[in-house]
Amino acid sequence: MEFRSLGRTGMQVSSICLGCMMFGGRTDQETTTEILAQSLDGGINFLDTANVYNLGRSEETTGVALKQLGARDRVVLATKVHGVMDAEDPNMRGNSRRHIIQQCEASLRRLDTDYIDLYQIHRPSPDIPIDETLRALDDLVTSGKVRYLGASTFGAWQLVESFWVSEKYGLNRFVCEQPPYNILDRRIERELLPMAQTYGMGVIPWSPLAGGLLTGKYTRDGDRPADSRYGQQKLMPQQHARWVEGVFDVVEALTPIAQEKDCTLSQLALAWCEQQPGVSSAIIGPRTLEQLQDNLGASAVEITDEDRARIDAIVPPGRMVSPFYEANFGPHSYRI
Repeated sequence: MEFRSLGRTGMQVSSICLGCMMFGGRTDQETTTEILAQSLDGGINFLDTANVYNLGRSEETTGVALKQLGARDRVVLATKVHGVMDAEDPNMRGNSRRHIIQQCEASLRRLDTDYIDLYQIHRPSPDIPIDETLRALDDLVTSGKVRYLGASTFGAWQLVESFWVSEKYGLNRFVCEQPPYNILDRRIERELLPMAQTYGMGVIPWSPLAGGLLTGKYTRDGDRPADSRYGQQKLMPQQHARWVEGVFDVVEALTPIAQEKDCTLSQLALAWCEQQPGVSSAIIGPRTLEQLQDNLGASAVEITDEDRARIDAIVPPGRMVSPFYEANFGPHSYRI
């Protein structure tokens, strides 16, 4: 496993990050602990969760697993704030000072830890001034409850604005951005990745396997596995939008490349993402031990310049086949 600096910080993170979204939901406590143990054995030292994942249960089960394994001090622990934690309370959402401070305290309790290594704003809140958000985050760093600050699914211009505000008011700045990035949606290559490289931001992509669309489990004419994300009867609007015919054209074109490299399709897609220029660490989200083992195998797959050229011919740089990159740039969220 390769280790890289997270942006301009001195913090070293594994090139694959263990996403904990399934923990406390479809993945029970026993499996969560085993997944974490095998991840550590595989060289992963970076964990990412969020307060909204299973409404706090992900943080709770992650905290229990870390305690059982005595591994808290050996990992870089990241979580996020922004999403709705109580649909009946209008203050239990967004990027206000009140919500950020409140949810940081709640995350610390659920994770059973004294500090969070990386605290991230899960989505922008255009209705809340960025200086209010950054002042609240800066207070958390100053108090020692948070080590570093990050953002997720922000636009390039929103991040540059945040840098200006941080510099103007002498506040801690975002050190990394967590965008969606995979072979099916390469739009962050247009502005976000060049901006991140220019300003020294770490980039930790989510959904490098496109929510399972790049694993090979779904075929053009086949049945969707009942226990899979796209096999569920009630799909979210985003999932409906992502299930397009072009996905299968890409999968069928990528399959021979994976076969030639003697790896699975998911290992090819993950290796491509985590070896792209500017990427610090790619976030995986295994639900089972089998999925974890497959994902860990990606660290042994080398993506050559020839491989990149062949993949560029299938999905050109900066282009999109299936929409994953969404941002909140105004009163409503929309796809870029």
